[in-house]
Amino acid sequence: MPSLVYPRPQNDEEVSVSTIFLANPISWEKLLYPKNRTRKTAIRSILKFVRLTAQKSYITRSCEFRQKVVMQKTKIIDGYPFVSYFKETYETSEMREKSGRFYEWMDKRRTVRDFSDKPVARDVVENILLTASTAPSGAHKQPWTFCAVSTPVIKKQIRMEAEKEEYDGYHGRMPEEWLKDLRPLQTDWQKEFLEKAPWLIIIFKRSYELEESGHKHPNYYVTESCGIACGFLLAAIHHAGLAALTHTPSPMNFLSKVLNRPENEKPFLVLPVGYPAAECWVPDLRRKSLENIASWY
Repeated sequence: MPSLVYPRPQNDEEVSVSTIFLANPISWEKLLYPKNRTRKTAIRSILKFVRLTAQKSYITRSCEFRQKVVMQKTKIIDGYPFVSYFKETYETSEMREKSGRFYEWMDKRRTVRDFSDKPVARDVVENILLTASTAPSGAHKQPWTFCAVSTPVIKKQIRMEAEKEEYDGYHGRMPEEWLKDLRPLQTDWQKEFLEKAPWLIIIFKRSYELEESGHKHPNYYVTESCGIACGFLLAAIHHAGLAALTHTPSPMNFLSKVLNRPENEKPFLVLPVGYPAAECWVPDLRRKSLENIASWY
């Protein structure tokens, strides 16, 4: 057991309280009642020692618990390595509280088109992308590439190409029913946010992996996997205190050319990410109730 260092050493020497007390009780008495120390000071010393000892005991138990959690067991199953898994859990009351709070927090998330140009640190974006990459995927192939764009020239080029496609969409390509559904959102072919937002995160789905032999190794459930990852991504963006917009210009092939992506990657989603503008307006919408989105069996 590591010894505690007495907070007020005598004669410039460190006095190990637990060592003195455990090894020599007589020395413990001398420590508390030296000639120049009053009873009141001695009591303070006792209380300090008890506090430090209790703190040390708590820290020791915490460290032992963490070691049990961190120390994973390993096992080979059919020739493949597995590790033991520990998941912290909660009593029903705490579970109910935590799930309710998380819902309330996520319910505050809104799609934003009015962005500030205030910079967002790169390491924040890195953390957001790492969070998205924790999403499950078919056969654990992780069939996604996240392209993070902050270079103004590239953002401008993406905006120009996107607006070409969007203009054609709003002026003949999109059916009237679609345009009618978009009117409450007040969207149009102009996409200023593609330049204004400090970051564009462009998700590409990888339909296969090209091996050294030239063989195209397929990925599985690529669309579903990327969709789940984008859900994680949006939650991470919201959790960081930022806003985003899910943008899907149609068609999106120009993104592969602008960013010079390999042939096994196809654009999936564009996410402008940043702070909302000082004056930011969003449609007054209502989400469906639980009764309208869930069935119980």
